[in-house]
Amino acid sequence: MRLNDLDERIVHALAEDARRSYADIGSIVGLSAPAVKRRVDRLRSVGAITGFTVRVDPVALGWETEGFIEIYCSRNTSPAAIERALKRYPEIASASTVTGDADAIVQVFASDMRHFERVLERIAGEHFVERTKSVLVLSPLLRRYSSGAPT
Repeated sequence: MRLNDLDERIVHALAEDARRSYADIGSIVGLSAPAVKRRVDRLRSVGAITGFTVRVDPVALGWETEGFIEIYCSRNTSPAAIERALKRYPEIASASTVTGDADAIVQVFASDMRHFERVLERIAGEHFVERTKSVLVLSPLLRRYSSGAPT
């Protein structure tokens, strides 16, 4: 489903603060609170909005080390097989198949360098993984969360 301009503005308002009231969103987009609720309900029913969540700073949970691991897989490894294996790792915040030389890239949060190294070793030991390449994050500069493209 492609969002129209009004629905997109509602989604952006919710992405900034999912606890925002329908009345507050309505004042931003120029609708009444009931009209906003109807639109949000419709967006949920068609799957454009998949849920509401809390964003927590990983450091607050003790996950002070962040890195990205490129995964290079053996031939004929399906994305579904990669996904099944990676779901077992609570340290993985996101995983995607990618273009380029690597087959997938994963974002990992760990408590410290040693923990990150253990996660890297476990991922490298998966039966379909031929090799990995990792980088560590020094300072996150910009993060956007599910709010779509900037308008």
